[in-house]
Amino acid sequence: MSALQHQHDRKTGEVWERLAMVTDPELDEPVTELGFVEQVSVDHDDGVEIVFRLPTYWCSANFAFLMADDMRRAVSSLPWVREARPQLRDHMVAEEINKGVREGMSFGEALKDFASGGSLDELREKFRRKAFERRQETMILALRGLGYEDPAICRMDLSTFDAINFDSEEIARQKPRYRELLVERNLGNLAGDRAFVTYDGCTIKRHEMVSYLQRLRGVRINMEFNSSLCRGLLAVRYRDVDGDRSSQTPGPCGGCGSGCAAQSVGPAVLKAHSAALV
Repeated sequence: MSALQHQHDRKTGEVWERLAMVTDPELDEPVTELGFVEQVSVDHDDGVEIVFRLPTYWCSANFAFLMADDMRRAVSSLPWVREARPQLRDHMVAEEINKGVREGMSFGEALKDFASGGSLDELREKFRRKAFERRQETMILALRGLGYEDPAICRMDLSTFDAINFDSEEIARQKPRYRELLVERNLGNLAGDRAFVTYDGCTIKRHEMVSYLQRLRGVRINMEFNSSLCRGLLAVRYRDVDGDRSSQTPGPCGGCGSGCAAQSVGPAVLKAHSAALV
């Protein structure tokens, strides 16, 4: 392998690593693991093109814009990148989203017809809360599995939490992701800070733990349902049938929150989907 090819492969790998830090805003799962990113290419002038697609043609425009903008920001943070160009394909407003993100427009400027009520900052905050609560529930249940009782969990500080080793590979992966959001929320900067507080920084009291976890369980079930639905729809949409993808009929995207094309799936699935989004 030539030195030039080695450098190109290294840069491509770095781009994929940054993209793995970008999550679907509702599902809190990396866009790379969800299979949304189709292709990454680095040109000779250190411009980066990221081709991605979503489960349906009708997936919510604001969600699509958020992911495109997050991809641009994540990849642009690499010091050698001259320009990051996310390219959404097979979507009803792909052209508007691609142009808007490329030119640094706000969502409202790029898609005036779709910017109904609230800003994208408000939407980001809504789903950041969901991500926090899902990750937190994962850690609390993991601690319960290790034998920790609720009073000990409620008063646990970060120095104690950080010292705990989890045998599960998945739990070990989620631990720093939870800590990341604690720091981001300015809730966990000191060793003596509580490891488990609400998203708004309030103490979780022992007698509240059961009802608190019930609410977090609802958040997780909603996100897991939508994740499974999105993965399935993406797989069906881009599965070759006799070499012809055009014959695939997209269904509603569980992660878009917009209802999408409800007519393309059965009533039972739609009923479950609607209930999960409440």
